[in-house]
Amino acid sequence: MNNTIGEQDLNLVIAGHVDHGKSTIIGRMLADTDSLPEGKLEKVKETCRKNSKPFEYAFLLDALKDEQAQGITIDSARVFFQTDFRQYIILDAPGHIEFLKNMVTGAARAEAALLVIDAAEGVKENSRRHGYMLSMLGIKQIAVVVNKMDLVDYDQATYQKIIAEYTDFLTEIGLEAEAFIPVSGMLGDNIAQNSKNMDWYQGQTVLEQLDSFKNQALPHNKPFRMPVQDVYKFTKGGDDRRIVAGTVAAGELNVGDEVVFYPSGKKSKVKTIEGFKEAKQHKVKVAKATGFTLDEQIYITRGELAARADEAEPQVSARIKANLFWLATQDLVKDKVYHLKLGTAKVKARLEKINRVIDASNLNQDQSKEKIERHDVAEVIFKLDKAMAFDLAGEIEESSRFVIVDDFEITGGGIISEALEDEQSWIREKVMRRNYKWEQSLISREERAEKYNQKSTLILITGEEDVGKKPTAKALEKRLFNDGKVVYFLGIGNLLYGVDADIKNGDNEKKKEEHLRRLAEVSHLMLDAGAILIVTAVELSQADLELIKTTVNPRQIETIWLGDKVTTDLEFDLQIPESKSESKVSAQIKGLLQDRGIIFRPW
Repeated sequence: MNNTIGEQDLNLVIAGHVDHGKSTIIGRMLADTDSLPEGKLEKVKETCRKNSKPFEYAFLLDALKDEQAQGITIDSARVFFQTDFRQYIILDAPGHIEFLKNMVTGAARAEAALLVIDAAEGVKENSRRHGYMLSMLGIKQIAVVVNKMDLVDYDQATYQKIIAEYTDFLTEIGLEAEAFIPVSGMLGDNIAQNSKNMDWYQGQTVLEQLDSFKNQALPHNKPFRMPVQDVYKFTKGGDDRRIVAGTVAAGELNVGDEVVFYPSGKKSKVKTIEGFKEAKQHKVKVAKATGFTLDEQIYITRGELAARADEAEPQVSARIKANLFWLATQDLVKDKVYHLKLGTAKVKARLEKINRVIDASNLNQDQSKEKIERHDVAEVIFKLDKAMAFDLAGEIEESSRFVIVDDFEITGGGIISEALEDEQSWIREKVMRRNYKWEQSLISREERAEKYNQKSTLILITGEEDVGKKPTAKALEKRLFNDGKVVYFLGIGNLLYGVDADIKNGDNEKKKEEHLRRLAEVSHLMLDAGAILIVTAVELSQADLELIKTTVNPRQIETIWLGDKVTTDLEFDLQIPESKSESKVSAQIKGLLQDRGIIFRPW
């Protein structure tokens, strides 16, 4: 066949109810386009003959995957074939979970879909579910293949009935099929050649329909987005570069652009754009794995989302409204912690509310369900343990899709439809504004750590009244100071009658939040200076800690509960019984700091 490809490769997903002939359709396309390894078709036919087994085109796909399992031929999640027009990559991942995971995480980018329906069995629940999933994932180019027409004697009325029923369903979910193609995958009718058995059908063959699909443009013209994969530091030969690495999800970045990292709000200018064994570049575009250095060294971590300061900013919140497709056998319930992954960010998430559950097979809605069952589609609200950056579905798809992980397994996925206000929104806005306006020192965080031989850390000592928090804090300060550490004990009274002296009237809860916010800001300053800061407070709750974490990097906080009785929901790092002496307690906390690498343990 002619190997001149007229367009770039097209990523195609093929979906369909079990036994509706999806594998047969794929096998037939591979055979009819001469895309099989040489001799493969004859070999499979001979194997069938020897085993007295009727040959089926689905066996071709199985044979290729068997070879792949032995490390010989192809990726089992992707099958390749080509027409005279272009090459196709079929995303034929085994099972819905693999398909959803690959689509949502960006490992695959389906641009079009074939949805296979058995003419004899008609539209099934999975036919509707797959259509709904395609709609959620933003796949607009869809053709429906009505397979096994030979089993209904090529009856036009059967074909028309499926068109009417499935068109009504697609219309309800906002999709429109570009074509309904009557075929027989087994006999080859309307796959590569027009069928003489269905002269009443005047449309395109499956391969002609595929060639009419358009390659979707990469999101070049959208605002720049790059999930931070990692920050690499080089030291060999005097190389002091810190390279922010990731893959550009949307837009483009130029040397000299001001970039802002979310959710922290920290900013700097792009100094250089780096590539592995590549010449220096001045610009990088979407889908490119890249790295860049900054004019001013700022501390950022994996999971942040880089955006350009001169373009639309992403959303930031710890509460989201989302449309979710659930695939696990275990129900999604409210009293459980899951992990939500979006881009390179991974946060703990709890199901806060189920707005409505939609049966994807019939679109019936239930607003009273308290759990989400397998194959349910639901509009939900998730509460996250910390804020993350994202875009909304319909704006930038690449940064609006997420997956839910439970016990290291992908159990569902979806798209974010709205950023909701959370308890720390008002603080986070102040922190982001502060970070954006922050005057960067010429002395880096790493230089201070090396100079002081310690990592700057906030040590929060909490517990009930009169358990010896202050004496313990002062004993710890003295012990670390004698070891040569840069350390400071900050009593709450020092804040209340100084920095917080103007907070007098108003709601007690609001006053407490503002006290904590100011405590966190003072802590941030001390940590930026490279110090170990020790603070005591009575019965801190998890909500109090989350508020502090909005301002202070969670990785720089160690929380100690002093006393036998735990009276709040705080997730502390260490609990120490009240019976121990201040000297022993301070020594135990010092041991924790050594275990965490905050200060070094002598050999």
